Amino acid sequence: MFDIHKKEITWGGRPLSIETGRIARQAGGAVVVTYGETIVLATVVADKKPKPELDFFPLTVNYMEKTYAAGKIPGGFFKREGRPSEKETLTSRLIDRPIRPLFPANFRNETQIICTVLSHDLENDPDIVALIGASAALTLSGVPFFGPIGGARVGYKDGKYLLNPVPADLEESELDLIVAGTSDAVLMVESEAKELSEKIMLGAVMYGHKEMQPVIDMIIALAEECAKEPWELQTEEDTSDLEKKIAKLAEKDLRKAYKETVKQTRSAAISETRAKVKEAFADDDTVEEKNISAILKKMEKDIVRGDILKTSKRIDGRKLDQVRQIVSEVGILERAHGSALFTRGETQALVVATLGTAEDEQFIDALEGTYRENFMLHYNFPPFSVGETGRIGFTGRREVGHGKLAWRAMKTVLPSRDDFPYTIRIVSEITESNGSSSMATVCGASLALMDAGVPITRPVSGIAMGLIKEGNDFAILSDILGDEDHLGDMDFKVAGTKDGITSLQMDIKIAGITEDIMEKALKQAKDGREHILGEMDKALTSARDEMSVHAPRIETLQINKDKIREVIGTGGKVIREIVETTGAKVNIDDDGLIKISSSDLEAIEAAKKWIMSIAADPEVGEVYDGKVVKVADFGAFVNFFGSKDGLVHISEMSSERVEKVSDVVKEGDEVKVRVLEVDDRGKVRLTMRIDEDRPTGPRAPRGKKGGRS
Repeated sequence: MFDIHKKEITWGGRPLSIETGRIARQAGGAVVVTYGETIVLATVVADKKPKPELDFFPLTVNYMEKTYAAGKIPGGFFKREGRPSEKETLTSRLIDRPIRPLFPANFRNETQIICTVLSHDLENDPDIVALIGASAALTLSGVPFFGPIGGARVGYKDGKYLLNPVPADLEESELDLIVAGTSDAVLMVESEAKELSEKIMLGAVMYGHKEMQPVIDMIIALAEECAKEPWELQTEEDTSDLEKKIAKLAEKDLRKAYKETVKQTRSAAISETRAKVKEAFADDDTVEEKNISAILKKMEKDIVRGDILKTSKRIDGRKLDQVRQIVSEVGILERAHGSALFTRGETQALVVATLGTAEDEQFIDALEGTYRENFMLHYNFPPFSVGETGRIGFTGRREVGHGKLAWRAMKTVLPSRDDFPYTIRIVSEITESNGSSSMATVCGASLALMDAGVPITRPVSGIAMGLIKEGNDFAILSDILGDEDHLGDMDFKVAGTKDGITSLQMDIKIAGITEDIMEKALKQAKDGREHILGEMDKALTSARDEMSVHAPRIETLQINKDKIREVIGTGGKVIREIVETTGAKVNIDDDGLIKISSSDLEAIEAAKKWIMSIAADPEVGEVYDGKVVKVADFGAFVNFFGSKDGLVHISEMSSERVEKVSDVVKEGDEVKVRVLEVDDRGKVRLTMRIDEDRPTGPRAPRGKKGGRS
């Protein structure tokens, strides 16, 4: 019944297997990949009929995590997996990016890859397993795919690279890098680093590429046994005659348009040329509009790339390593806790920092368990930023991906929770875009955090690098424009401080990127980052000493864990009363760390005193402010030290003889008292004779020396 084929190797000290023929047999290609005890089902289905009307490849990648994979039931009211989580979205992009360039340029068949996590052992992250599964399923399916590819996670600890580190090792690692590629070339890199050098980062990429080769060999061996017959691609239409006609009509105008250095002027000239060409063939039924568009696109690509390689001058007139003009501004929003406007050429990010309390932390329900995140970075790309209309209110995969890249770049330089117990949210609104808005977000986030008074270790800048390569000739471009990204061969984003790289992301559209090219790109990127840091320093060089008056203030207290129950009270009664009465927010951790927050310092102080009166004992001999709450014939009860009550005996009210308590105090009076004694039952004896040198401590028994007779 089953025609099962399976390959297995030991990889990174754990067994890795790929099996096909048992599950999802009606899919075009299906494999079950097992690494340790993490299992992912990867399937591929492609339509047999192409969609020739499309001018792009309709590929969809969906990575899905099922909660049963970790023995869990979904949280919330609806006990069913819902919309994709951030992890699912990011992993879908992670798989898509190295796979997409490996399909034929004329392939227009709708293709869907689905990777489903069936089991998670909480040690081996399913993202690498899913990437390998997608590659294997495509290779077996017969769909035209110039793979297979492999992938690996690389860590760095104690001067050594780690292959596929488990979570415990990753926590101590200075690097979390994912690399994917073919047997010949690296196609994709995604990473988060703790200010590592270019040499170490390049070494990590090459180490990962080397270590993934056994996986690629295993996929090839499996395909030799059971891959389906490769599909026959439709022969591309011969459009050489049409290309010559369009070249006569448009080449001169396009070359002139691409000499315009202003984006809007250039875009208008290009659109006008395209419209002129389409109008010229409007009455010719033998010419399809999609062919006109494809020819014009190829012509534009040849013009831009050829000019850069021949003249070393770019679309906007810059040199290859030149960064556009930068303007950095901070403190532009009065009510925001921190804000920055970072403008680089025609790319601009308005970045806002907001500080919150522990109540504002994000709860994340992941397969690995529920945890809290106190740093969030959200990236928004409204259509007006590129002068277009479009749908708003929907967070796309691109926005999630760019936000996460900037988050990784900034995370390393943030203070620890112990040193800065705030929840931090960064929002980047892209208000103009012409290349590398994610790196503008990094620069703006760094400035906004410093403007908010967040003590980051060092400012972070980011730059996007490009590549034009024809044969052995190549040019590396610093701070690429949108057109250079679209028409180029590489999108290489590097973020970091003056001391090292904090994040690196690379997507390569062609095979054959050598280690030498990557090394030169990293060196050129370092020079660019340092230049950008210098421009950012003109606005702000370090965190402000004072936070905004609109930001909450947080103070911390450490109490004994056995006092937590008393501070919370039965059913939370006590802590609710503290919050309602003082107006301050109070959060208590299991280890007894208490965070009190409010924009009103008096509210914080009131809550602090109240909590300390519960969790700590008043010190004998110390003087406190108090309030008379009850008067009796023998003395007065005074509330002090938050919620503590003590008795001032009539004899302790004055150095003179007191006949009647009401002659000295009445209810509601504010008085100063000194603690004379706290007995074993917690009862407190006070005195108002604070200027006298009064003995403190337990009283001697009556009738004995020192006692009363």
